[in-house]
Amino acid sequence: LVPLAAAGATRAAEEAATALKAADDRLADAAYRAGFATPAQAAEALLGAAELRAAQARLDAWRQEEAAVAAALADEETLAAAGLAPADPEAADAELAAAVGRLRAASDRDAEARRRCDALDRLSAEAAHDVRRLAPLREEYHRVAGLATLAAGTSADNELKMSLESYVLAARLEQVAAAATVRLHRMSAGRYTLVHSDARGTGRGRSGLGLHVVDAWTGNERDTATLSGGETFFASLALALGLADVVTEEAGGTRLDTLFIDEGFGSLDEQTLDEVLDVLDSLRERDRAVGIVSHVADLRQRVPAQLRVVKERSGSAVRHRTAGERRAG
Repeated sequence: LVPLAAAGATRAAEEAATALKAADDRLADAAYRAGFATPAQAAEALLGAAELRAAQARLDAWRQEEAAVAAALADEETLAAAGLAPADPEAADAELAAAVGRLRAASDRDAEARRRCDALDRLSAEAAHDVRRLAPLREEYHRVAGLATLAAGTSADNELKMSLESYVLAARLEQVAAAATVRLHRMSAGRYTLVHSDARGTGRGRSGLGLHVVDAWTGNERDTATLSGGETFFASLALALGLADVVTEEAGGTRLDTLFIDEGFGSLDEQTLDEVLDVLDSLRERDRAVGIVSHVADLRQRVPAQLRVVKERSGSAVRHRTAGERRAG
């Protein structure tokens, strides 16, 4: 039994040595394929459990990254971009520089616009303050301007377009017309009466200084321009005398002692001439001197004292004649 057991042990030992040698050969081959010169170097490179887990984690991360890169490279847009021409860094740098320049210019314009906006805001605030400050002055100006246009006769509220000056003169003209009518009644044998008129003139004319005559024969009121030449003369004479009466009254009773009347008598008929001279005589009877400048021959017999201008060879001469001298001559 002992020899058999020894033989079996020997064979087992031989088989084990053969298996060991085969294992060593495989180990050496595996180490060589793994990049190690000997199995001992491979054993030295063997990682611990912790290091192995870390290496495995890095390996998994690399594999995930590889998968992501592969997916990105398989994208259609990426494949299309890969087919484009190579990039031109110099052109890109030039475009970048131009874009930066435009950005800076736009930034400068934006800063300037902001500065102007701030200035406008400041000016707007000042303008609003000035408007509030000037509001009372504007109201006063409108009030004064309204009074000025009203006094000038240009305001829409002044229906007659009568200026303040015309209004004052119109009041005096009414007095003159009333005083003149006293004389005009007598000169026209009671036919005409002078009245003041506020009626507006034609077109853009002002009102306030109009004169009309009331014709007692027709009962109508009409413009003085419709009077005949003789009627116009004695109407004007009546106004002059009426004005003299009003001036005398306004001057505190100071008299106008001398009146001169130039021409116009030739346009009067005999009856009207008599009536006009009667009025002038009534003035003379009140110690007024009335001078008449005229070429009318009939006046020579009616005027008591005369200054006649006579043509002579040596020139014109002035001669004084009285009523007695005329009768004697």
